[in-house]
Amino acid sequence: YTILSKVHSDRNVYPSAGVLFVHVLEREYFKGEFPPYPKPGEVSNDPITFNTNLMGYPDRPGWLRYIQRTPYSDGVLYGSPTVENVGKPTIIEITAYNRRTFETARHNLIINIMSAEVDFPLPYQAEFFIRNMNVEEMLASEVLGDFLGAVKNVWQPERLNAINITSALDRGGRVPLPINDMKEGVYVMVGADVPFSSCLREVENPQNQLRCSQEMEPVITCDKKFRTQFHIDWCKISLVDNTKQVSTFQEVIRGEGILPDGGEYKPPSDTLKSRDYYSDFLITLAVPSAIALVLFLILAYIMCCRREGVEKRNMQTPDIQLVHHSAIQKSTKELRDMSKNREIAWPLSTLPVFHPVTGEMVPPLHTDSYDNTSMPLMQTQQ
Repeated sequence: YTILSKVHSDRNVYPSAGVLFVHVLEREYFKGEFPPYPKPGEVSNDPITFNTNLMGYPDRPGWLRYIQRTPYSDGVLYGSPTVENVGKPTIIEITAYNRRTFETARHNLIINIMSAEVDFPLPYQAEFFIRNMNVEEMLASEVLGDFLGAVKNVWQPERLNAINITSALDRGGRVPLPINDMKEGVYVMVGADVPFSSCLREVENPQNQLRCSQEMEPVITCDKKFRTQFHIDWCKISLVDNTKQVSTFQEVIRGEGILPDGGEYKPPSDTLKSRDYYSDFLITLAVPSAIALVLFLILAYIMCCRREGVEKRNMQTPDIQLVHHSAIQKSTKELRDMSKNREIAWPLSTLPVFHPVTGEMVPPLHTDSYDNTSMPLMQTQQ
């Protein structure tokens, strides 16, 4: 894998196809492109973010990714170039933004992808899922070197290369909760020139497959060689043998490209038969409308024609009960008329009082002709 520790304007790099490429955008280098800090004697720690794109296009190539966690951390370009990009120089425009002064600085990175060293590189590929790492932590040269050393100790290959690194978020993973320093996880694909070791093949055992289906940790003998620094999810390991895939592909016998004879093709007729929609109309509209009309007539007959009026009620009521009811109504009316004409004594609060300043007698708030039936018992004194 390739690690570039410094960033220069119009820098040429030469990664190999099928090998992990990493390019670090260091903030310390771009600090010199911006004005000094306003206060003398203080160290400049401006927030700087980067924007990377293919020259003439708004985004990067499909194989190239970019990550920067915070404006106070370095940016990283990483990816695995493909064979289709060999011999085609890729110019990446790197634009640095100073979030304090809103100034920018632009540099170009020219990526010249070279072909692989051998005709058929790294036929055996294994992809590991590391749960306790983020992608930018895994891209560090010392951390990736430790992981490759542990894999080489288990696999014992002659050549071992890191092919690609992918964040778990790019594979549909969820953003981890901000508790207990949880990590998002990272997929690391490595390739070697020798078949897989017996330790890596233990994942394919029926017992371990059963434990994985039950969401239990499989039993791997070489897990202790990774556990000290890397927590690997062995249920998500992927072993790919490209030698078998190539041999199967070569055994395919290609035909002449002519479809087998299935008879003479008969296209549909140009004239379509007319269809009568009258029956469909009766079923969908006329029948429901008729049923609704019948229900409406029944309801109208019940509500209007079967209504019991006052005369029928009086005819069915005994005469003595009607006499009593009429007498009660007359008595109630007489009591109401008498209550309107009755004379009551005025409340004490409305009697004449003395003025607190002059001592004169103040007349009541009402006159004798005032309608006393609508006056409240308590009056407001002025």
